[in-house]
Amino acid sequence: MIPTDQLLAFVAEDVSAGDITTLALLEDKAVSAHIEAREEMVVSGVEECVWLFKNAGVLTDVHVSDGSTAHSGEHIISLKGSVHAILSLERTCLNLLGRMSGIASSAAKASRLVSVVNDHVRVAGTRKTAPGLRFFDKKALIAGGALPHRHTLFDQFLIKDTHRAFMPVDEAVRKCREYSDKTIECEVESAEDALLAAKTGADIIMFDNMTPDLIREAIAALEAAGLRGEVTLEISGGITPETVDKYAGIDVDVISMGALTHSVRCADVSLEVDL
Repeated sequence: MIPTDQLLAFVAEDVSAGDITTLALLEDKAVSAHIEAREEMVVSGVEECVWLFKNAGVLTDVHVSDGSTAHSGEHIISLKGSVHAILSLERTCLNLLGRMSGIASSAAKASRLVSVVNDHVRVAGTRKTAPGLRFFDKKALIAGGALPHRHTLFDQFLIKDTHRAFMPVDEAVRKCREYSDKTIECEVESAEDALLAAKTGADIIMFDNMTPDLIREAIAALEAAGLRGEVTLEISGGITPETVDKYAGIDVDVISMGALTHSVRCADVSLEVDL
């Protein structure tokens, strides 16, 4: 379910006391318009745009649904209704659709690059999302075929270096297990810590900012100890769509990429009035 209160807040932020340019220049009347792709993209954000337009009394017809590919020049949504309503929602909808489609497209590209090398590995996002936009950023990741990772700090344990500064890995894992039966993920930076985490009962081992050689060394240590099959293995830290294929050949399960959401390139979308 989309957070409609949040969508309305986005509109209120933009419209405020009214779209004075449209009000000054145009008598309100029914018009036809459409939102189109200006480049090839995996689309995300259509559901949100449709809700906003419908809430303003504008009729919509969806041509490209969330998770599908739109080609340059292709109409994504057709609109019919009040010109005042359509133009007042234009920028909010395009900003959201562009951002979400940009994330979905990047996620899809990274997933394709990884699958060429190793179809077992899944690409995931991280919690490096823009404050207030996490729901939409995570939804866009899913539309692009990536895993969303944690939504909140309550979803599962993630023992980070800032936690390990206070105690060793094995103690941290034990304390989490005593606290709750939720999934325990533990960041590690060495083969020794990976073994400690796995032996103590971590469910997921995250190799954080480790080189491919160090990661392979840690995996070999886990295999030698008979622990590889007991844990999910994840690689994270500074990985981009340009470098993800270098890690895809390693025997892990997940590659998480903060770049998918913290360095978003918005997809190019435009609203055109047909009259």
